[in-house]
Amino acid sequence: MDLTVVAYIVYLLISVALTIWVARTLSRNGRIFLADVLHGNEKLADAVNHLLVVGFYLVNFGFVALYLSQDDAVLDARALFEALSVKLGVVLLVLGVMHLGNVYVLNKIRRRGVMEREQVPPVGPQGWTTAPKAGPWAPPAPQG
Repeated sequence: MDLTVVAYIVYLLISVALTIWVARTLSRNGRIFLADVLHGNEKLADAVNHLLVVGFYLVNFGFVALYLSQDDAVLDARALFEALSVKLGVVLLVLGVMHLGNVYVLNKIRRRGVMEREQVPPVGPQGWTTAPKAGPWAPPAPQG
């Protein structure tokens, strides 16, 4: 068997295994984060989590397939390891960048939700203060 074909097989096996492991890890541990981002809506968090995993698989498997081709023939064990290290390194970098991008976007959404919750008082004023009689904060005088 040609060493280039061996490089393809090893690359595909490792890339697919890494993609599945990363997706499962992110899905399992990201569910809690998504529930917080979505204000405790567990059903919506599960649905978004599943959609993110499907998109993650599609993008990563597509990239792995597109990046499969090898320009130079692999002639010896050294070239085999060099080809695999470059290909797997790029796949790992893409996985990492995608993960950081997802976390960044979800954190922005989470921060916006936290800011909105902080700006709305949990309970409206209960009449414990009296309205000022004069000044810039006084209510307008009745017209009559």
